[in-house]
Formats: sequence, C-alpha cells, structure tokens
Amino acid sequence: MDTLLYAVCAVAGWFAFGYMLRLQHRQPSQARGAICVALGAFAAGITLAIPPLASSIDHASDLPNLAKVISHGCAMTIAASAEHMLLHLALPPARAAARSRLWVWATSSAFLAMVALFAYTLTYDTPVLLTVEYARDPAVTAYLLIFMVVGFFAYCTDITRLCWRFARICGRPWLRRGLRITAVGAAFALLYSTNKIAYLIAYRSGHQPTGEREIAAVLVTISALLMMIGLTMPAWGPILAITRRWDDFRSFQRLEPLWRDLVTALPELELDTSLRRRLGAVRDIDYALTRRVAEIRDGCLALRPYMDVRVTALAEQHAKRADLTADERRATIEAAHLACALRAHHRGLSAALPLPPDDLHRPSDGYAGEISWLALVSSTYARSLVVAQTLAASRRLPVQNSALGDTRR
Repeated sequence: MDTLLYAVCAVAGWFAFGYMLRLQHRQPSQARGAICVALGAFAAGITLAIPPLASSIDHASDLPNLAKVISHGCAMTIAASAEHMLLHLALPPARAAARSRLWVWATSSAFLAMVALFAYTLTYDTPVLLTVEYARDPAVTAYLLIFMVVGFFAYCTDITRLCWRFARICGRPWLRRGLRITAVGAAFALLYSTNKIAYLIAYRSGHQPTGEREIAAVLVTISALLMMIGLTMPAWGPILAITRRWDDFRSFQRLEPLWRDLVTALPELELDTSLRRRLGAVRDIDYALTRRVAEIRDGCLALRPYMDVRVTALAEQHAKRADLTADERRATIEAAHLACALRAHHRGLSAALPLPPDDLHRPSDGYAGEISWLALVSSTYARSLVVAQTLAASRRLPVQNSALGDTRR
C-alpha cells in the first residue's frame, strides 16, 4: 500500500512542480520561487521514498539508507521553503529575512547532524535501517528524533500558526483558502511525526507494534496532497470562475423572497421578466444578479415614505430577546421596516413618523458588500421570527390618515 500511495504523491508532486515552475518563469516572484523549491524537493523526496526505487538506490550505491537520508533532506527543504514563503507574507521584509536565516541555519545544522549519524551507522558490522524498528540503536534514535523534532514538529507548528494567522487578515479569497488548507496539511504532518515518535518510544521500550509504515504512508499522503493543493491554490484558484458563478447564483436565490414581494407590490420595478426563469438567470448570472440588486434598491427607495421610525424601536425590543449579533440585529431591523412598509403601501397609508434617510444600514465595501448585505436582509425578511413579531406589533401603532399617491413622483 505504501508503494502505491507514495507513487500517487510523486506523480502529483511532479505535476504541481511543473505547473508552478511555468508560472514562475512567466511571472517571477519570491513567494512563487519558494513554492517551486518546496514542490521540487517534495517531488524528488517522495519519489526516492518509493520502496522499490529506494531499495535499488541503496543496492546500487552499496550504502544502506542513502535514499532515505536524501528523502529526509528533501522533506526538510520543503518545510524550510514553505516557512520562507509564509514569513515573507506575514512579516516585514527585514524581519522575515532575519527569521528565514535562523531557520536555514537550524535546518542545515540538524541535517548535518543527521548525515553524521548516518555515516556512523555505516561503520557497523551489521547494517541497520533508519526506521523505528531499529530504534534500540542510539544512533538511529538520535537520527529519527532530530528529523521529527526539527523537520516536522518545529516547522509544521510554525507553518500551521502562520497560515491561520495570515488567513484571518488576508484579503485575497484564494490565498486565504490556500493558507487554511496548507495549515490542515501541516497538522497532518504533525500527526505523522507524533505517530513516528510514539512507535519510536514503543520500540525503545521493548515492544514491537505493527502497522507503522502503513499509518505513516497514509498520513504523509494526506499531508502532502493538502499542502500541495494549499500552496498552489492562489495560482489556479482564480481560474475556477464556476465557483464565483455558483456563489453569484446562490446570492441571486437568497435575494428572491424580498425581491418577489417588492415586484409584486411594485410591478414597474421589474424590467426583464425573462430572469424569472432560472435557466435565463444562469445563462447570464452577472446581469441577472445586477438587475435583482438594482430592483430591490429601487423598491426600498419607493417604500421610504411608508417606513415609520417607530418600527425601529419595536424591532429592537424583540431583537434583544433573540440574542442576535450586531449584523443580524441591523438586518432584522431593515427587514422589519420593509415588511411593515409593504403592508402600509398595500393599505395606501404613509408613515406617521417617517424614518430619516440615513437610518438604514449601508455597507461600505462596494458592490460585493451590497450583495452580501441584501442577501442577509432577504433571508431575515423571509425567516425571522423577530420580523413577524414586529409586523404583528406594528398593527397597533396609530396611522396617518392621508394616503400617498405614486411614490415615484
């Protein structure tokens, strides 16, 4: 099983390395260069870890464990390159360069110590393998501990921390997703090292548990694939326009409850009835979503004379008991105003105490924020118990006797 899993990882690694290398050739950058180094080291290391190939290299060189040592060196290069990239994303250039140098020195020193221990094992009369099964040998134990602690624990802990930290403040969606996936992959690498150390302790204690190679192969495969996806996602993610189109269609659907009631009350708002058919909307979702947002905003403006300031107090009174967040509370108040205004419009009665023009919330982050906000208002309008309670309570409010004519005049 480990041969198959490592072979799959090797194919994926060489493919990812070729893809990123081509991008680096077209648009060179320090971060992308670090990713290329990491992917190249991974592809080479995991290829050398394929058992039949590793055995052939050891046999041809007459140096037991040579392929494993080179593979472990590649693994440490992967971690150092990923760390270098993340430090330059998360820190100012001078601080990132200083910390990168520290990691490079620590990694180089650790790998030199591993090479020295490997060379020492070559002097044995009876060859040993650098695996947990030979953990009773002090040199093997020291080699594996250095590799696990420096190559995995130290690096992967810091990579996980940096990924989650930077993902929280990152403004690029695909980079944010990639960082989070990379963090999960690094967490699986921590599980791999934990598994190795647990088996190492077991063998040192005189036990002989089985299954270590199979568990390690599964954890390495999951970790490697997740980290490859995460590190390359900022490059290929934006190409997947279908994801954005799906998000736009979901927003289009979420806007429907409010939009439907507005165009029912104000039919003149709807300029393109073909968008009522889902297939028509899907064919040009950008246009359909823009039209729906515009029609909702036009409807809200048309209903302004029917919005009563007293509805705010009623909605806030019911919202307090619902334990809502700040955004949910604002959306609930706006949805309650629209529900009450639609009823007042149907009855032809203007607001006794008109709502000031700037009382309703307006998002500050452009068109995308407008869509998100109106989608939240629409969902709240359709499902909120607070809106229903406010609508019922507003029936008891005194009304103005004068009716409005055409609100667009």
